[in-house]
Amino acid sequence: MRTLLKRALFGVAFTATVAATAFAVSSPAAAAGKKDFRVAWSIYAGWMPWGYAADSGIMKKWADKYGIKVEIVQINDYVESINQYTAGAFDGCVMTNMDALTIPAAGGVDSTALISGDYSNGNDGIVLKTGKTLKDIKGQKVNLVELSVSHYLLARGLDSVGLREKDVKVVNTADADIVSAFTSSPDVTATVTWNPQLSEVAKAQGATMVFDSSKVPGEIIDLMVVNSATMKDNPALAKALVGAWYEVMGLMTRPDTPEGKAALEAMAKASGTDLAGYKQQLVTTKMFYTPTEAAAFASGGDLIKTMDLVRTFSFDHGLLGEGARSRDAVGIVFPGGTVLGDAKNVKLRFDAAVMKQAADGTL
Repeated sequence: MRTLLKRALFGVAFTATVAATAFAVSSPAAAAGKKDFRVAWSIYAGWMPWGYAADSGIMKKWADKYGIKVEIVQINDYVESINQYTAGAFDGCVMTNMDALTIPAAGGVDSTALISGDYSNGNDGIVLKTGKTLKDIKGQKVNLVELSVSHYLLARGLDSVGLREKDVKVVNTADADIVSAFTSSPDVTATVTWNPQLSEVAKAQGATMVFDSSKVPGEIIDLMVVNSATMKDNPALAKALVGAWYEVMGLMTRPDTPEGKAALEAMAKASGTDLAGYKQQLVTTKMFYTPTEAAAFASGGDLIKTMDLVRTFSFDHGLLGEGARSRDAVGIVFPGGTVLGDAKNVKLRFDAAVMKQAADGTL
């Protein structure tokens, strides 16, 4: 459920501001030897387990195991949560892979994708009123949240049918206005959005879903991102977060048990729907329910290819900062040591080590 997830990016001005403040102040995220930590999350199907981990006491149990305290804070404005994380108000935050690159990493804050939680597998899509195939979008105005993952999905879709962004006209539209614009205005004939808005626009008379994120599996990834310095200085935080996450994942894979059903019902209620509605959201969300599966995904070659696509899109749209002269401006490192971009300026790290510990039962 992404009603509250405003996934539009800040752009160059915000990135420059954060870059300046990140090095000018000593943020809580940079402190070593901490005992108290704060993690931010936002409402979305794949992130509801964080709220449940907090409410159920599962997070506290794992934090107690390592002698620390972890406060999980719900932030209703997704972009603002990343803003606060980048500024040092939080030690970790949920975000997509693209946003992790273009906001904290591009802003100079070294960040680690600790948990690869899921990827959109149909939660994002392109819908037309006029036309039945994606090629029919040529020449149309396309309403979407500009410079968001919707914009990225449009670019990937157009490329798949030999079209370019110059073949359409992007109209920046707030996520809260997408449904009403598409369903009530005859001038709005094409849109790109995410669930639950996607399911609503797809119901409009004459609407056809011509492309969705299942056509680019593994490219729109939902992560738990933590400050790299904090993680290095405080390994207990990473272990506690990973342990709590996979305990909740275990409950979700047992929906027929009282404990599993109760967990799913609580997540459904917190996301503003019922159990059936939440399960439907999960259908188009490829959850990595086991640490083995998640670690394999984070360590696979496909992730490197995905991030190459994402960084190219980000640079082409000016999202890597004013000083970025190429897509190599920000370094991205993967499990195994492969680096995309500037190896001397690595600011985004994909980690699989702690997920592997969870898989091995050594947390």
